[in-house]
Formats: sequence, structure tokens, C-alpha cells
Amino acid sequence: MSAEIPEVLPTGQTGARRRGLRNHSLLIGAALVCLVIVMGLLSFVWTPHNPTLVNPAARLQLPSAEYWFGTDKFGRDVFSQILVGSRTTLFVGIVAVGVAGVIGVPLGIVSAMAPNWFGELVMRCNDLLLAFPALLLAIMFTAVFGSSTLVAMIAIGIATIPNFARLIRSGTLQVLKTEYILAARASGRGPFAIGLRHVLPNVSSLIIVQASVSFAIAVLAEAALSFLGFGTPPPTPSWGRMLQESQEMLWSAPRLALFPGAAIAVAVLGFNLLGDGLRDRFDPKLEDRR
Repeated sequence: MSAEIPEVLPTGQTGARRRGLRNHSLLIGAALVCLVIVMGLLSFVWTPHNPTLVNPAARLQLPSAEYWFGTDKFGRDVFSQILVGSRTTLFVGIVAVGVAGVIGVPLGIVSAMAPNWFGELVMRCNDLLLAFPALLLAIMFTAVFGSSTLVAMIAIGIATIPNFARLIRSGTLQVLKTEYILAARASGRGPFAIGLRHVLPNVSSLIIVQASVSFAIAVLAEAALSFLGFGTPPPTPSWGRMLQESQEMLWSAPRLALFPGAAIAVAVLGFNLLGDGLRDRFDPKLEDRR
């Protein structure tokens, strides 16, 4: 007994330590995402100053105890705009990913369980939609329906549908080959019951990972749209529009571009690392390769 204990414990400790090292991206990504979420929630109850208040007497103030990140060319508090901008960014990401998931997930499952000709038709339509980048499709929508946060959210969500549909269809095809699906069919379960009770729970990990990655895409697309003037309209603070307004002050006051740029980078990096970490955690095959 005493001879076996030293052999078992180091192996378990090594495996646990190895899994902990592989989860670094998950932990870092979760921490960055939590930071953005805390900023958004905090903006509902507290901001140092009114983020939309124009104060010409306080324009271009350097960072200080009163203005933590300084003020912009209109005298607005930059830190307050960053806080409220995180709220806008999260709202756009949640709605865009929600639209993509609600449409893309059922579409992927149905296309995998339907006859081959229907699945191929859905995938070819997906490829056609995938040919339009999210940013280009959003610009087209805003050109037709006008510039607003709602239009940007819907456009980004529609552009992300093919990513969900392709991934979920691939996962569904793998699930349909398993023995418990054959048993469910043999017991008389219909396609709807199989898809809802057997397929959907087994592709839920894919949905979570894709939602995290798509969230990062939505954050970047919203910032780009606001930078180009097609996203969130003023006076609602937006990180992308803060970058756009800081262009003419880039050499005299580079901090005006540094803070919103860093906020966008943190949000995008956080969701990308979170998605990468979740993928490694849910897929043991990827974990074993590292």
C-alpha cells in the first residue's frame, strides 16, 4: 500500500497542475470580461461626472483627482464616457449574439436532421451570407434604415448567423451518429423531440464557445461602425465614436485615443481568450494535443 501511494499522487498532481496551466486563457479572459461587465453595471449607479455634459471651461484637462482620465475637447469627462460606453458595448454584443444564436442554432440543427438537399440548400445560403463581412452588412443596413444602435445590433447579429449555423450543423451531424440517437429513434421519438432533448444539450458547449467568440466580433464591429458614424448616435457615449472624435487631437492629446482604444482591446481580448479557454475545456481532444 505504501509503495503505491507515491506513484498515484504525483500523477494526479501533475494532471491537475497541467489542467491549471491550460486554463490560463480561460481565467484571464474571464477576469477581463468581468472587468467590462463591472464597468457597465457600475455606470448604472455611479459615474464621476455626467458623461454627456459639455463644459467648455474644463476642456482638454489632464488626468487628475477630479477627472481621472482627463476631459475631451468638449470638456466631457473621459472616464465617465468609458464607463457608460461599456454599457453600450455589452448591450450591443448581447443583442447581436442573441439574434445570431436564436436563428443560427435551430437552423444548424434542422439542416443537419433534414434531408440532404435541404441541408445543402441552407449551407449554400449560409455561404452567400458569409460572403458579406459583418461590418459591410451593417453599413448597408444603416444606409437603408438609418444610423442607430438597434440597426447596428440587428445587422451584426444577422452577419453572425452563418457562424452559428455551420458550427452547430457540424456538431449535430456528429451527435446523430451516436448510439443513443439510434435508440431514441427506435423507441419512436420524433425529430423534434430528438433535436430538443438529445441534440441541443450535446451541442450546448459549442454554442457557449461560439457565443463568446461572436461577442468579441460584435464589440469590434460596433466600435468600427461608431468610428465611421454608422453606429451609436450621439450623445450616447461609444468607444468607437470617442476614437473618431480624438483623431484631430491625436498629436496634442493622444490620451483621448489611448483610453477608448485600450477599452476596446481589453473587451475583445477578454472575450477571445474566454472563448479559447472554453473551447479547450469543453473539447478534451484539443486539451490532449497541447
